[in-house]
Amino acid sequence: MSLFRNIEFVTTVADASTLPQSHGAEVAFVGRSNAGKSTAINALAQRKRMAFVSKTPGRTQHINFFRVGPDHYLIDLPGYGYAAVPAAERDRWNELIGGYLRTRSCLRGVVLIMDSRHPLTALDLQLVDWLRPTGVPVHVLLNKSDKLTRQESIATLRDVNAALGKLGENYSAQLFSSPHRVGIVEAVAKIRNWLDLEEENKKPPV
Repeated sequence: MSLFRNIEFVTTVADASTLPQSHGAEVAFVGRSNAGKSTAINALAQRKRMAFVSKTPGRTQHINFFRVGPDHYLIDLPGYGYAAVPAAERDRWNELIGGYLRTRSCLRGVVLIMDSRHPLTALDLQLVDWLRPTGVPVHVLLNKSDKLTRQESIATLRDVNAALGKLGENYSAQLFSSPHRVGIVEAVAKIRNWLDLEEENKKPPV
């Protein structure tokens, strides 16, 4: 049974100043606009359209809150780095993402979704570097791994883990593919651990 079987949409936020009060535990999803973030979230939630999927990258402009249990939330942050978006709009999105990450005392972890064919871009590294002082753990999903050969996948994962290892113990990575359902169990286990939902999920239904 999926960790997200009872997931429900709570609210959407277009400005960092209107973020709801920080409480409980949250795990945030972030990534470049073309990394397949929304598709990955839908795969993890076992829902076709929980997170909005657009053929045009950069359409997710708000922060979306989803409840997965009492005071436990998944947060879908806007994608970053889409060149076709006007500079002013990109700046607004970046401020929205930064405003969230700077102020959420209940943030337990960040799932950073990268295209496995183009991992660790300058913008990815900038976000990782920005998060380092917060001490929030980061788990990288190397998405679209089905586009690589097995050898390429292994090499990519090795190289990314080596780069993240230089940053400390708060960083990890795995291969992931939404259509081929690669890495879903591993990713869900990581999120469950961050949200401390292990025991809650083991309880029999009332």
